[in-house]
Amino acid sequence: MHELSIATAIVEQAEEIARADGTDRVTAVTVRVGELAGVVPDALHFAFEVARDGTALAGARLVVEQVTARAWCGGCAQEFAVGMPPFFWCPACDRPSQELRCGRELEISGLEG
Repeated sequence: MHELSIATAIVEQAEEIARADGTDRVTAVTVRVGELAGVVPDALHFAFEVARDGTALAGARLVVEQVTARAWCGGCAQEFAVGMPPFFWCPACDRPSQELRCGRELEISGLEG
């Protein structure tokens, strides 16, 4: 389960951010997770509970904001959801898209302390 290494990295980064802001306790961490990031939100929640123990995030909750994968069609200037499994074919003009606009995010977007 690679979510444990991701959760550990989230905890470490959140602790660094909190220290830089002069905070010694974090009560919540918000992360943005793209649909194509290869992360299972339920597994990430479980792993976060394990990774946070004994840190400044002990007892903190994890808030996961899921980001829908969206592609851009240069042929007809339309943005569209690619879905899961991803389908990069424009539904408006029936051409393949070569530009993924969002959906691979895996980032901390906020901390509460």
